Amino acid sequence: MFVERVGTLTKGDTAPLYQQLQRVLRNAIERQVLAPAEALPAERDLAIAYNVSRVTVRKALDGLVDARLLTRKQGAGTFVAARVEKNFATISSFTEDMLSRGRVPRSEWLARTEGTVAPEEAMALGLSPGSQVYRFTRIRYADNVSMALEYATVPASSLPSLDAVTESLYDALGTDRPVRVLQRFRAVLFTDEQSELLRIERNAPGLEIERRGYTQDGRTVEFTKSWYRGDAYDFVAELNVPPA
Repeated sequence: MFVERVGTLTKGDTAPLYQQLQRVLRNAIERQVLAPAEALPAERDLAIAYNVSRVTVRKALDGLVDARLLTRKQGAGTFVAARVEKNFATISSFTEDMLSRGRVPRSEWLARTEGTVAPEEAMALGLSPGSQVYRFTRIRYADNVSMALEYATVPASSLPSLDAVTESLYDALGTDRPVRVLQRFRAVLFTDEQSELLRIERNAPGLEIERRGYTQDGRTVEFTKSWYRGDAYDFVAELNVPPA
């Protein structure tokens, strides 16, 4: 059944068998015949299904794991990577991004606190010393797969209460929702603490994003630092040549 669904090796193909198998699986992933987070059959079963050795199967899967199209979970098997594309052509929240892709977003709250603005926050948000802010720390999930760690700070004056944010920060901001954002990106390796929270390998690669959101009248209402998993998120930017 798996071979009928995914595809067979091409007769007469002179490429090494592991490359042929890689090509079949890659095409199935890209065409979404194999769904994100779907489990692959065991290596032994794949070897039987495609009439190749387990060494060939392992080599094919290793290449797809290196390409971040597959992931391995110790004691559970090999799975299609649950990757998400984020396009920067529009301003959208994590919740909106996931819902638009048919994914189910949720948050695991680590902290919600109210306090006096810190120097870095004051500079980012343009607040005076002593101003009050709300801080939100959480793990973001899509279909129960951890995607990112998020640390958001907003002026207390922009929300009715600390409990106003349930899932989407932008929904809670209402009329203070950002209409312009400035984002900075930095490649990082996750720390031991971050890796444990996201339940990923230590020192896994990721992307740190600092985001500042501005209202229509120019006020800064969001200062967020997020750490996105490198094996689960693709960032896409469309660039155009300005008219002559």
